[in-house]
Amino acid sequence: MRHLQRLTLDRRTLLRGAGVAVALPHMEAMARTRPPRREDGQDDGPRRLVYTYFPNGCSLPSRDDAKYAHWRWFPRTEGGGEALEFTDVLAPLEPHREHVSLIGGMSHPKSRELLGHLAGDTWLTAGDLRGATYLNRESVDQVAARTLREHTRYPSLVLSTDGGVGYKSRVSTLSFDAQGRPIASEHKQRAIFERYFGDGSQSKDERRRSLARGQRIVDLVLEDSKRLRRRLGAHDRDKMDEYLSTLERLERQIERNERWLDVPMKAFTAEHLELDPDPGKAARDYLRATFDLVVLALETDVTRVVTHMLGREDGMGFGDNFPKVGAGINKGHHTISHDTFDGHWDEWGRFDRWYAEQFAYFVGRLREVKDEHGPLLDRTLVVYGSSCSTTHNARNYPTAVVGGSALGVKHGTFRHYEARPFSDLLLSTLQVAGVEAETFGDSETPVPLLG
Repeated sequence: MRHLQRLTLDRRTLLRGAGVAVALPHMEAMARTRPPRREDGQDDGPRRLVYTYFPNGCSLPSRDDAKYAHWRWFPRTEGGGEALEFTDVLAPLEPHREHVSLIGGMSHPKSRELLGHLAGDTWLTAGDLRGATYLNRESVDQVAARTLREHTRYPSLVLSTDGGVGYKSRVSTLSFDAQGRPIASEHKQRAIFERYFGDGSQSKDERRRSLARGQRIVDLVLEDSKRLRRRLGAHDRDKMDEYLSTLERLERQIERNERWLDVPMKAFTAEHLELDPDPGKAARDYLRATFDLVVLALETDVTRVVTHMLGREDGMGFGDNFPKVGAGINKGHHTISHDTFDGHWDEWGRFDRWYAEQFAYFVGRLREVKDEHGPLLDRTLVVYGSSCSTTHNARNYPTAVVGGSALGVKHGTFRHYEARPFSDLLLSTLQVAGVEAETFGDSETPVPLLG
């Protein structure tokens, strides 16, 4: 009997025929190709960060409430590293418990006295919104992107349910640049797919000419805008600075696109993607469609840094109607967070669980989808949480940390701290991702994530 040699496939293998080329999904035969190793023998695979935010706090009845304690977001026991026990709220994460840790008691010191809805601006920045002057800071994802962008086509993906930037205290983005200015988020799945993954219909020469045209347009607009800025008043100059910052980011990205033009993208399949969900009618499909795009971005190594805002604070935007169109609760999310009638914990807990179901879907996809290094989740650290706990309380941030086992992260516990700076956790995420940083925001000591 003839010995059959096992097939090894390159990850960019395409099926060709009848004038078309179809990309293959990741296969075990591709996995046999050894991932790159550094000279010191250590694995040199990707390190990825995802920050996912939900608004308006969470369901937190008393631990001793015999009737409603099962709707408490946090486990009932609190202390220093107990074995993890999910309540009904986070029960959807049960299949992933070996990849999950929960953290309580953390918050940003400069936000603790704020009305809770204002703290959303600072979740990833630790900025100061206490006075009339908007003193926000660079967000942790953008700090990470400066290091991790050298490996990818795009420094980061900034996503939300509503898109744009919103406005002070009611932002629709989690990401802020080095000057503390908001970075516009994207929310239309088809536009996101076409921008970041493309269809390959243009030739390289056509794309190069298109990029050159874009570069010239940006150059001309920047030059004209800077001349106009010198003639404006102080307030208008601030607005113009935000606009110029956006243009300059676009200019840098056009330059990056040109450098990456001759580098083939990893093969991927897109048959499972829903690119036109309606957030006003199909909330579950809408959120999962965005999560699918995040998974695709990480799978193809388009970027290694992502922020995703599931909804805005204070009843703003599409997300406030998700209880009605997704969870069968005939109230807005903001209204639910303010209710005090007997039984309101049932509604809040049920909706928090609905959010957890969508997040658990994302975690499941990160476990299912593999690249040459294994499941995406193993090399991706995900932070899921909010900037307030109960109504208007910008303390005790509900926080789940997920993934990163191949990066040394250990899971399976619930840690509760007393008013510890949330920046300690953000600093830890940078260090897990391989970003050289000794401090971030109000950080004092990194939270121990590594075993």
